[in-house]
Amino acid sequence: MSTQTERRPDLSILASFSGEGGVERMVLNLVNAIAERGLQIDLLLIKTRSRHLDEIHPAVNRIELGSRHTATSLLPLARYLRRTQPPCLLAAKDRAGRMAVVARALAGASHTRLLLRLGTNLTAAFAHKSRWRLFLRQLPIRLIYPGIDRIIAVSEGVRQDTLAVSGLDQDRVVVVRNPVITPRMIEAAAAPTPHPWLGDPKYPVILGVGRLTLQKDFITLLRAFAVVRELRPCRLIILGDGRERETLLNLSHELGISEALALPGFTPNPYAYMKRANLFVLSSRWEGSPNVLTEAMALGTPVVSTDCPSGPNELLGEGRIAPLVPVGDWQALAEAMQRVLDSPPETTLLRESVREYNAHQSANHYLEIMGLAKIRSDAIVS
Repeated sequence: MSTQTERRPDLSILASFSGEGGVERMVLNLVNAIAERGLQIDLLLIKTRSRHLDEIHPAVNRIELGSRHTATSLLPLARYLRRTQPPCLLAAKDRAGRMAVVARALAGASHTRLLLRLGTNLTAAFAHKSRWRLFLRQLPIRLIYPGIDRIIAVSEGVRQDTLAVSGLDQDRVVVVRNPVITPRMIEAAAAPTPHPWLGDPKYPVILGVGRLTLQKDFITLLRAFAVVRELRPCRLIILGDGRERETLLNLSHELGISEALALPGFTPNPYAYMKRANLFVLSSRWEGSPNVLTEAMALGTPVVSTDCPSGPNELLGEGRIAPLVPVGDWQALAEAMQRVLDSPPETTLLRESVREYNAHQSANHYLEIMGLAKIRSDAIVS
């Protein structure tokens, strides 16, 4: 249930919760990590269809803007900004950020500092679209992004892409790692074994996690898995729902691997799978900063990834920590999977490589950029 208050928050966060995806999870982790410091937060919600909202810190003031789409949230957001005049507004997505620029101008809230969190490599995401559609997507960014005080990119790849698309000065876009690693994640990973295939030493389990869409390219993973299975007994579990489910099932029959493939659908606790899998594979065509890859590494699970834009090369030290393979190359992916199954990297190396993706460390960086670090320190002292 939404609440309204006239008190001035330390920070307002604008977000749309339309499912249980990576953006929603990262917003949840960030909001909770900041709220634990005692700051007063208004969470402005465009959409509220997400089980993640059940886990929001009880001290967070939830305000539903009463709309079902970003475009129709303009006037409610402007009224909120005019009434409340928060010192800082953080928008969690591109469309929300562009709309917030207009809302701030309508509200006359010039003293409200506006920041945008960007989690997508725009150029890579539109690489398979027409040049005209890419132009129409880039144009509002060129026109509106100059009205944002600071943009926070989730990876250096996203930062460089944003600078190229927006034309902004270098110092306007900074990198802060996603708040991936939380005590809740570590606790959830210790839950009882969620699938009978896990823990069977005769059949190593390879795991993929993500929406069953073109972006995640599980078709390439299935083709690579079929090659690996010819060389050794193993099984493949892919967690997630999406429009390509039937395509993947049909392909598994064509490849003769249907008996070794499980598609359990969405699970609220993929961490129990990650912790027990023998290998985690990211087969994506593009990312911003792949949270599932980060989570698997944080749990000490051996990984292989495509060298997609953006994020995997930063996480894997350009291939020094674990293999990176060309996007869509199922033969190279199969070779890398076989190599890591034979000789997995040290667990401590994987965990050490993602230390800076800790939620509390990420929250500290956000607060510093937003100029709220002193409030954080005062809250902790009190």
